[in-house]
Amino acid sequence: MPKPRRALTARARTVEVDVRLERLFPGATATLCALDRRSPFELIVATVLSAQCTDEQVNRVTPTLFAAYPTPAALAGAERDTLEAIIRPTGFFHSKARHLQALAAALVERFDGEVPRDLDALCSLPGVGRKTANVVRSVAFDEPGLPVDTHVMRLSHRLDLSRGRDPVAVERSLCRALAPDRWGGFSVRMILHGRATCTARRPACERCELEELCPRRGVARAA
Repeated sequence: MPKPRRALTARARTVEVDVRLERLFPGATATLCALDRRSPFELIVATVLSAQCTDEQVNRVTPTLFAAYPTPAALAGAERDTLEAIIRPTGFFHSKARHLQALAAALVERFDGEVPRDLDALCSLPGVGRKTANVVRSVAFDEPGLPVDTHVMRLSHRLDLSRGRDPVAVERSLCRALAPDRWGGFSVRMILHGRATCTARRPACERCELEELCPRRGVARAA
C-alpha cells in the first residue's frame, strides 16, 4: 500500500481511515451493527442492555425478552422480578430493568409508543445517553449519528484523529471531518476494527491496514 507523501492533518487522516475501513468492513450501517433487532424499539432496548456487556450476550437474552415484552406498553407493565431474571446475564440488571421500564413508559406516555428520531428527544428518555441515541439514529433510521464508545475513543486517540478528552468532543471532531452520511458507518467500522485488530492491550499493528497512518504504531498499550 503506498505511503502518504506528506504528513496528513487529523481531518485528512480521518477521511483516509474511513475509506480504508469501508474496504475492510463493507456494507450499510444497519447491516454491520452486531445487535439483533427487528425494530427501533428492539434496538434501543438492546443498546441499553449492551452497556458493560458484549453484543453476543445481549443477543442471547433479547429473544426471550422480546417474546415476553414485544411492545413498550408490555415492557412498562412487566413484573420487575421477572424482567430482572431475564436480563440478569447482561449485568447491572437492577439498574437496567429500572431504566428499561422508565424508558418504555416514556415512549408510551410521550411518543405514542414509537421511538423518536430526534437526537434531543432520544436523549430525554430514561437511560438513553448521547451514544445510545446516535446508535438508534444511525442504525434504525439511517439518520446522521456518530456513536462514540470506548473503541471509537481509543482508536481516535491512537490514530490522532481527535484529541478530545470526552466522547462529545471526539464526536464533534470526527463529525467535522466527515460528511453526515458517513458518520454511522465510520463509528461501527471503528468498533469492528477495535475488536478485531486495534485491541486495548495488544493491538496487532503488524497486520493492521491503518498501520502507516498511525502515529502510535507498535505501541502495544492503551492510548
